[in-house]
Amino acid sequence: MTTLANRALLPAAARVVVKVGSSSLTDGHGHLDRERLTAIANVVAERWAAGQMVVLVSSGAIAAALGPLALPDRPRDLATQQAAASVGQGLLVEHWAQAFAAHGLRVGQVLLTADDAMRRAHYRNASRALERLLELGVVPIVNENDVVATDEIRFGDNDRLAALVSHLVRADALVLLTDVDALYTGPPGRPASVRVPVVLGPDDVEGIDVSHRGSAVGTGGMVTKLDSVAIATASGIPVLLTSAANAHAGLAGNDVGTWFAATGRRASVRHLWLAHAARTRGRLVVDAGAVRALRDHGTSLLPAGVVAVTGRFSAGDPVEIADPDGTVVARGLVAYDADEVPALLGRQTADLAAELGAGYDRELVHRDDLVLLHELNPERRTKT
Repeated sequence: MTTLANRALLPAAARVVVKVGSSSLTDGHGHLDRERLTAIANVVAERWAAGQMVVLVSSGAIAAALGPLALPDRPRDLATQQAAASVGQGLLVEHWAQAFAAHGLRVGQVLLTADDAMRRAHYRNASRALERLLELGVVPIVNENDVVATDEIRFGDNDRLAALVSHLVRADALVLLTDVDALYTGPPGRPASVRVPVVLGPDDVEGIDVSHRGSAVGTGGMVTKLDSVAIATASGIPVLLTSAANAHAGLAGNDVGTWFAATGRRASVRHLWLAHAARTRGRLVVDAGAVRALRDHGTSLLPAGVVAVTGRFSAGDPVEIADPDGTVVARGLVAYDADEVPALLGRQTADLAAELGAGYDRELVHRDDLVLLHELNPERRTKT
């Protein structure tokens, strides 16, 4: 793994993750467009022929099923989404397999949920499987497992999934292919909007309007793209954002799209998931002393430092940790159920163990299950 200093070095990268969105693989009616898919496969196959390992994160499973299932547009209810994904995923991988077979390449389907990036055993299995596919010269086709993923255990969109897969496979760069050719200073359709060629850090995108919606067949817009960029760049992986039409030029290192430079060091996938992708189920409000202990000394969160709790969660669920002003300073996996916590607030673990038993001598959030948000990206801290 190397940190690429600029886009011109992208062709020399040993390993790259390429994410292609639904809007880049479907026509205006939501049907899978085989010509568009084949064009992407041709570009990726060319990189493989040049000795570069490419992992493809492909959206489009649900969109691919809209025509065969006679659905007018993307379903909103979870059950229909899961049914459409079940039908569409098979069609999607079949077309990828045919497109890559023309270049003598095989594909392997890898379906993930956020749970697979969080649970250590799942993460290691996913990492080993992807690594072995690459060693065998197989192109991994990664997608979120929409058939079984629920709101509580989903990435939310394939942009975030792609950023986390980049860490899972120790990629040198992430390429996001979308329906716009770059980040612009405003909505791309406005005459005054101009392309932003390079972003060196969060300050470079301050004030840029990214609120415009994406394609009707996709789940993300520019906001989710920048969220995934933050996940990758803040932990050492640069990102190229451009259109599917520019895929060849972008991977060749040409001046297209927007290049986001890496701004931090690599972090564990588990911590990245906690900081960026986990759907929290509650909040622990801590006093100023606990904030200092977490930030300055890397300690676990003990009941003595917690002053309030909100939400409904079970032991092992992700929760936010906020300071007295409401700023979220950390996220972590809580060790108790929500209904157990109020009785623990402000109390020493030794006293709790003596009164309630040995099971209550553990931390509220262990430091191994906790991530400080400012360590990865200060822009991710929120206040409510």
